[in-house]
Amino acid sequence: MTLATTPIVPTESTPPRPESPPAQGGRRKKTTTGYRLIVLAFLLPSAIPLLLFVLVPMVAAAWVSLNEWNLIAPMEFVGLDNYTKLLTDTATGEIFLHTIYYIVGYLPIVFIGGLALALALNTALKGRSFLRGIYFLPVVTSWIVVALVWRWLLSPSTGAINTALAFFGIDGPGWWTDPTWAMPSIIVASAWKDLGFVMVILLAGLQAIPTDVYDAAKVDGAGWWRKLFSVTLPLLSPSSFFVLVISLINGFQVFDQVYAMTGGGPNGASQVVVQQIYDLTFRYGRAGEASALSWMLFVVVLAVTLVQIRGQKKWVYYA
Repeated sequence: MTLATTPIVPTESTPPRPESPPAQGGRRKKTTTGYRLIVLAFLLPSAIPLLLFVLVPMVAAAWVSLNEWNLIAPMEFVGLDNYTKLLTDTATGEIFLHTIYYIVGYLPIVFIGGLALALALNTALKGRSFLRGIYFLPVVTSWIVVALVWRWLLSPSTGAINTALAFFGIDGPGWWTDPTWAMPSIIVASAWKDLGFVMVILLAGLQAIPTDVYDAAKVDGAGWWRKLFSVTLPLLSPSSFFVLVISLINGFQVFDQVYAMTGGGPNGASQVVVQQIYDLTFRYGRAGEASALSWMLFVVVLAVTLVQIRGQKKWVYYA
């Protein structure tokens, strides 16, 4: 058997085919992925603290609310007993009523007062920059300092306010020692501290209103009050909406001033929800009930905020 030897004839190589351009869909997918990574990189500095200090504690509180725990001994699972106990306890309704009492008193004062300051400091008032700084100073002051100052001012025996009232022959009440006056005292101190914050937000809103609108209203013969209700307040409604939402949430979370001025007293007359959460956890060792109360407060705040967001369509005007 002989092997046939076939000479190898070099053949002309086929030119390589040019690479086809990537599909349009794949290019769009790469672009979208890159955009998402960039967005994620910008969000991480805020997303990580939000995850660690808000979402994780919320989940942990939800788990603790299903247990009986005194912060020392191991947890004992009790299911929804903590919620049932709170919902059937009359004290829970009372502390929510005290919190609503605080909000009803605080919100009108801080909004109307902040609006009046913003309107006054939006004019060509001499020294307005200095006044803006003075009114904003309490906002950056520690709540403990503010509360101690107001506690001294409202002291029944040696306070400046009762001393001034005595000068006119008026017997001042026991502001933070009288159950009737304890919550009003806290409301006044809170409104005084937060006036500057509301003023700054509303002042920024006022300065964003075009002057042409006021000129047109003036040509139509509108006076100051007419321009206030027909021009200023409607165009200021986005800023007003923001202030009301933030103030309402802060109102439900009121704690520092209550803790420093009255401690929830006298006789529980100024006990609010967050003060009760603190007492249940650190005074009575009932962290499970405190966590359940925290979640109940969260649900209430969430519901109120959602109602506000839905209701804004009826009175908030975005230019």
